[in-house]
This record gives sequence, C-alpha cells and structure tokens, in this order.
Amino acid sequence: MPRSLRLRLQYIPAVKSSLLRNGFPSQKILAEDLGIAQSTVSNFLNGKPVDYANFIEICRGLSQEWRDIADFEERCESVEILSNSAKIAIAHSHPIHSLVQQLHEALTAASHEVFLVNNSSKDNSYLKICDYLLLPISPEFAASEMILEQVKLAKDLHNSIVKKPYILPICVELNTPISFDLVNYLAGTQAWQWRCVDDSSKLIAEVAIVVKEGRTSLNADHELAVNLSQIINTKHSLIQPIPAAAPELPGGQVDLASCFYIDRPPIESRCYETITQPGALIRIKAPRQMGKTSLMARILHHAARQGSRTVALSFQLANRRVFANSDTFLQWFCASIGQELGMLEQLPKCWELADLIGSNQCCKAYFEQYLLSESSPALTLGLDESDRLFESPEIADDFFGLLRALHEEAKRRDMWKKFRLVVVHSTEVYIPLDVNKSPFNVGLPVELAEFNSQQVQELAARHGLNWSGIEVEELMALVGGHPYLVRLAMYRIVRQDVTLHQLVKSATKEAGIYSDHLRRHLWNLEKYPELIQAMREVVNISQPVRLSLELAFKLNSMGLVKQEGNYCSARCNLYEEYFRDRLESK
Repeated sequence: MPRSLRLRLQYIPAVKSSLLRNGFPSQKILAEDLGIAQSTVSNFLNGKPVDYANFIEICRGLSQEWRDIADFEERCESVEILSNSAKIAIAHSHPIHSLVQQLHEALTAASHEVFLVNNSSKDNSYLKICDYLLLPISPEFAASEMILEQVKLAKDLHNSIVKKPYILPICVELNTPISFDLVNYLAGTQAWQWRCVDDSSKLIAEVAIVVKEGRTSLNADHELAVNLSQIINTKHSLIQPIPAAAPELPGGQVDLASCFYIDRPPIESRCYETITQPGALIRIKAPRQMGKTSLMARILHHAARQGSRTVALSFQLANRRVFANSDTFLQWFCASIGQELGMLEQLPKCWELADLIGSNQCCKAYFEQYLLSESSPALTLGLDESDRLFESPEIADDFFGLLRALHEEAKRRDMWKKFRLVVVHSTEVYIPLDVNKSPFNVGLPVELAEFNSQQVQELAARHGLNWSGIEVEELMALVGGHPYLVRLAMYRIVRQDVTLHQLVKSATKEAGIYSDHLRRHLWNLEKYPELIQAMREVVNISQPVRLSLELAFKLNSMGLVKQEGNYCSARCNLYEEYFRDRLESK
C-alpha cells in the first residue's frame, strides 16, 4: 500500500462541495473534527499528496469512497478486506421484490448477517448495529413516509461518531418521482439502478464486492450508476399528483406549474406584493404538510421574476454537525448561501477576524462586502423549517437576533433594502426571545389554514373527479381540509386503487391508504412519552384539552391537533379514531 495518496484532479470540485453537505462549512472545522492539521486538509482538497491514513480518514469524514477518488502514486493491487462478516439490513416493501430476495440469499451465502426490514416497521434498532443499509427504491418505497424517517435516522447515525451505516441506494423499476426530502437525505450517496432481470446478476455481484472490500459506497463509474437528483427532475409529472410529494416538501414538489396547487386568497397576492418591497420580511406559519414550502417556493419564484436573486435553505436537511455552536452554524449559513450564488471562495476572508469581532459581525460583513455589494441585484432568502433551531436555544437566540438586526438595517441603509426574507416555521416560538431581537413579531405574518369545502371541490375537479357536495363532505368529515390528506385521497381514488366509500371505511386500518402516514406519526410520538400522554388525553376527551404551552405547540407543529391557546383537540376524525385505538394500551 502506498505511503501517501492524492486526490484525483477531476474529483476536486465534487469533494470540495461535499464539505457543506457533511456539516463542515470550513476546512478548519473539518480538521478540528478529525483531529488532524488544517494544512493536511488543505493539501488533500488541492490534490497534493497526504499520508495514506489521513487520506482515508478525511474521505470517511466527507462520506467519500477513497478508492474511487485516489490517484495512487505507486501501483497497488491490494484492497482493504473486512476481517469479519458484515451486518447488512435490506429495507423492503410488500410484496418483496425478487431482487431483494436474491440479494438476501447471495449476501447470506457470503457469510454476512443479513436481515430484511419492512418499511412499515417502527423498530429502528437494526440501524444502530448494521454496517450497511441497502435501499431498493421502488415506487412504493419512494412514497413511504416511514422509509423517509428511517433514512433520516440512518443519516444521523452515519454523521455521528459511529460513521455507520453506509447507505447503498438501488432504484428498482422507479418510474415515479422521489420526494425532495429523500433526494436530499441521500445527497452525495451514489445510487445504482435495476432496470430488468438482466441487471440482477451484475448488480448482486458488485454489491457483494462493495461489502467484501469494506467500501463506503457504490461505484460512480459503473454502468448501473444513476443520479438521484436527475430522477426527480426528469420524471416529475404535472399530470398526476404524487402522494409522497406533500405540499410542504422543499423545492416545490407541488410544482410551480402544477395544476394541483390551490390558492388560498388573499394570501398569495399579499405575499407577492410584500416580497417586492425594500427590506421585506414574510413569516409563514402552519403545521406540517399544510403547504408552507410550496407557498415559499412561489414567493421566491415571484421575486426571481422581478429580478431578485433567490436562495432557499431548509434547516431540517442541515447536517447535525452545523448545530454544534453559533460560529459553526453561521459559517454554514453563509457558506450555503455563498455556494448557491457562486461566492463561496470569499467567505474565509470574512471569517479571519471571527475570534476578535464575533461570528455575527463576520456574517454581516460577508453580506455587505459580497452578497449585497453595490452592483448586485436584490437577494431574497427563504428559510424553511426554522423551528428546528428552537432545539438549540443559544444558536436560536444569536441567529434570530441577527436576522432581526439585518432586517432593521433596511430602515437605515440602502444596501440592506435589497435583502428580503421569508421565514417558514411549524410552531409558535416556545423559547424565550427578546421581543426587540426577534424576527417573529415584525413583517407580514401568514398563517395557512386548511382548505375549505370550495377549495376541496376545486381540487377534486382538477383531478377529474365529478364530485358533488356530498362526496366533499364525506371526505372532509374524515380528514377535514388537510391539504396532504385530501390530495392523497384523491390521488388514490383517481388511480382506482380505492373508492371513496372504501377509503373512509378502512382509513385507520393497516390496509388503508393512510397507514404509512399514521405509522410515521405514531413512530414520532413514541420517541417522547410526554407527547404520547398529551395526545392520549386529547383523543379520549370529547372537548378541547388544556395542555402545557410547549406540548400544545409541539403537537400542533406535527399537525396532529388544532390549537387555541393552551387548548387542543384532534385535527381530524382520522387522527382521533386512530390514536384513540393505538394509544389505549401505551
């Protein structure tokens, strides 16, 4: 094995871009995390030779397969072989695909410990012990909310000290779009595709080699390699609604040109008018899957048509490392914007004095010197899932205070009039923020309500359903005007998977169309005993229940309850019936 390795020149841009994705907004932070010299990281990223062990360690930190990107200085035929059998989990949906069965048999025959995991399973303990997670992404798999939660957990584990499991995605006869969240959680993870039975033998053989050699990913140069982001772009349909593409999914899964987006007047027109104003700030609040991100995407699109540059950031998709402290978070924040605008190279210079003037001032300087320079057009920034910061009160206090300060700058300086902001969150602010330093009490507040009966009927018509008020009332009696639940029902009815009568009758059962959605909610509730108890009280009492403000906010942000002050009731009969039954024995 060579004593030193260097990064192949053609991979330098891609590897540099992986820093942000893996939660490292600077080379310094990566070096500190790995416990190696910053000069070594710099040499690595610039294609200079570094010690063999350091090369592999940096690759692991950046989720890169070192064998694929190394330019060996001397010929080396040996490979690193796992000394023990690997633990491999294969996720699947029903019915089990023949490829899954063949992978299971082949890997078991190679003395690996292999276990099949149904996408409806709430048991995620296997993720904490497995070396690899094989994800055969079928159309059913791509639409599963439970799978999305498990992939998210796998990524969190991989980004922790454990560094496992390695995720190996395989697209299996995938002819439907993948949810934007799933694509983002798998960003930087090489996927392969299985097109027909002729691909089975070569795919299984290659997967076996990956596991045998202890590789961290599938080979990007293989004939079966595929880019997941291209699938979401090339296969997105504006004709059929997509059950996995909930209205809130970042990136506009309810496409800007889609006929399935329902306006909620006068919200859209007010937002479009406001965002063109100097120093504008719009705050969008609604529970999960109510259409917040779809609205944000349309606001940004309108701003772009008026000549503004636009950047959308989702804090939910940010690597957990960026929440280590305010300095790391603000570097990530600036770097993410800079990368989108092609101004990332200027950031290190602005951060040189961070120890002296503080990260907030460095962030402001970066905006003033580069992002909002005199010659640049307006910048409209959309911040999605902002309430994730509530989990880190110190960071939230610094960051939201900074946003308020930057917004106030527009009243004093023309430069900052070009800065417009859209902040999206699911719940009320339940952490203490100085009223004079909070962005949540200024600007245009927008709270998205459920669809009314006229809007549900309009959506039905756009699906080609000739419904009268009777059918609309029957569906709304079950799910209210919840945008995602209404749309999913219409999608399945249009596909003739189920009739409205059958849908209502089986709604809370495992065979019902909402089973995956309901299991995800139950799975999330079970992580927090206090939420389980609160939800049990809500569904077992016929009138609104008084809860602590924080519990009420959290249940409302999940979309499970309707909230008026401290009082909560189940958001719809579907949730009330399902959770009354499931929480009875918990």
